Amino acid sequence: MIDFSILALTIFYALFGILLMIISNIIIDFFIPGNFPEEIKRGNRAVAWLSAGSFIGIGTIIRAVISTPVYDASALDFIGGVVATGVYTLLGILAFITGFFIINIWHRSYELPQEIMRGNTAAGIYIFGVYIGLALVICGAVH
Repeated sequence: MIDFSILALTIFYALFGILLMIISNIIIDFFIPGNFPEEIKRGNRAVAWLSAGSFIGIGTIIRAVISTPVYDASALDFIGGVVATGVYTLLGILAFITGFFIINIWHRSYELPQEIMRGNTAAGIYIFGVYIGLALVICGAVH
């Protein structure tokens, strides 16, 4: 028999996760210089790689938070679960933005934002990897 309360929670967290992914990527796009929607329309693969890494990374973090309660509460603590998901998603956003700028400072011989906006696919793939790495570290901390 289907437990409708679990079904409702599954639907809620799926939709909440999608919303958090969209909001996260809007925030990340805001802090990283460039017009990402316009660049993707132009076919800028570097921006596409960066955006893909951002979506995969944030999605991985949200999945880890949803599937691993980080607070000591009963399974019925719906508000606690929602708050924990939001807090750890925010942590992911902050880690992505901070990681991007630390890597940019570390590589002083070139400017990552400019390279990405110029369509340097290697720079986009590099940031994709940085975002996935950051997500894995955050997921490890959540578990």
